[in-house]
Amino acid sequence: MASYESITLKENLHIRKIYSIHYFEYMKDYVFEGESHDFWELVYVDSGSIYVTAGDKELVLAPNEMIFHKPNEFHALCGDGVSSPNLIVISFECKDPCMRFFENRVVSLNQNERFYLGQIISETRRTFYTPLNNPYICLLERNSIQEFGSEQMIALSLELLLISLRRRYDTPTAPPIPPQPLSDHPMLHRDRDELFQEIIQYLKRNIFEHLTVVQICKDNSVGRSQLQKLFHEKLGCGVINYFCQLKIETARKLIREKGYNYTQISDILGYSSYQYFSLQFKKFTRMTPSEYASSVKSFSEAETKITLS
Repeated sequence: MASYESITLKENLHIRKIYSIHYFEYMKDYVFEGESHDFWELVYVDSGSIYVTAGDKELVLAPNEMIFHKPNEFHALCGDGVSSPNLIVISFECKDPCMRFFENRVVSLNQNERFYLGQIISETRRTFYTPLNNPYICLLERNSIQEFGSEQMIALSLELLLISLRRRYDTPTAPPIPPQPLSDHPMLHRDRDELFQEIIQYLKRNIFEHLTVVQICKDNSVGRSQLQKLFHEKLGCGVINYFCQLKIETARKLIREKGYNYTQISDILGYSSYQYFSLQFKKFTRMTPSEYASSVKSFSEAETKITLS
């Protein structure tokens, strides 16, 4: 009878404490005067661009870039005055020696890393009661009902994000990927992923148009049932529902930039009437356009007052 022995798996990095997880939608002229604290913070630019102060350095972060602020490093940020930025901000404790790698580090994320970041935001929305856009909440509040392992999923996704970045930026050239057995059908998975990404980019390019399922199928050479199945598998919703979400995201950005009134934004995005636009806006944000504008303004003003006090 074989005598089996176990090994204890090594952990180079582990995270057990989270201070905050935010998804901010700021106005183009937003200013955060700055702070410092004894734990790590990462800032990711989902859209727009921002000016960042990190210690004695000032730099510009573009979309898909992330900066790490080490413990006790003074950091501040402000909008560029042109685009309204969407930011993900996560603060956490990690005292493992490998974290020195992230000091003074600015990175760009690949597709897998963006997925890990998206998982963090998705799990956080289901796990904590605290609104992600409230900048002056200092303690996350748990939902009374949580999915199994939800908090662990947040920690694991953050660890995977950091490990992936460390590996990718620590290794100049990745080793070649060994060939996969034909039985695994890798091309099928890749083709579906590529098709999905192509349609996503198509929707974003046509965000100001009025699209139908028939038009989307025709322009992307895809069948109606295949299209709907693909979006339900990837996003849990239909393609038109997702397209409407993109339109409302664009509307929120235009509102924060304050270049157009609500009726003009409705027209720009191809809505048949302002009333229909307002209904769609409230469906996805639970606020009317004017209520959203007021909330963004009040959050920005409140955070500025707290910072200056």
